[in-house]
Amino acid sequence: MKLRIDLHVHSVQSDDSRVTLEDAFRRCREEGLDGFALTDHDTMTKIPDEKKDDGLIVVPGVEITARGAHIIAMDIGDGVPKGLSIHETVDRIHGQGGIAIIAHPYSAFRTWVNAREIENTPFDCVEVANAYQFPYGWMLEKNKALAERIGLPMTGGSDAHIQRTVGRAYTIIEADSKDVEGILRALRRGETEAVGRGITLAERLRLVKD
Repeated sequence: MKLRIDLHVHSVQSDDSRVTLEDAFRRCREEGLDGFALTDHDTMTKIPDEKKDDGLIVVPGVEITARGAHIIAMDIGDGVPKGLSIHETVDRIHGQGGIAIIAHPYSAFRTWVNAREIENTPFDCVEVANAYQFPYGWMLEKNKALAERIGLPMTGGSDAHIQRTVGRAYTIIEADSKDVEGILRALRRGETEAVGRGITLAERLRLVKD
């Protein structure tokens, strides 16, 4: 089955985000998504049972600040310290049996990775569609070229920090079951397609109201 999952969403547990869990659930429903990955900055955010929405899938994750890159980790039990090298960060994720995705590898004013270092690190996927990457179209092509060169699956995520941008970019996942485990298995198999578009200048500057 094809699931539409925003694999990069920040909640209010990230200092720079205004998105509550209720906001994320509502926006996913409005955008027709099947769920999202909660990837707060360097924080493993646990979703209380009373906050869960039985109709949507929430994949637990974290966006780790490594030296020279941001890395999304999924399916890990313990946090990974920020500030480690890219290779050591991925090693620690894999040491827990997790999935490592290089987030927005090329994005002006944000991250601009050393391609050779990325090529020599055993990532599982490359986030090619990130709604906050700038300029969106040009960075999309550079990110795709990187993924193709190193032969890795492509993912998409909104990187939402305000509620209206949740779901602006997402991943179509060919999963064998509609649950977290099915999504993780599909990511490991590389059954993914990145979809999306960039945010507006007003949204980037947060001049709009949610």
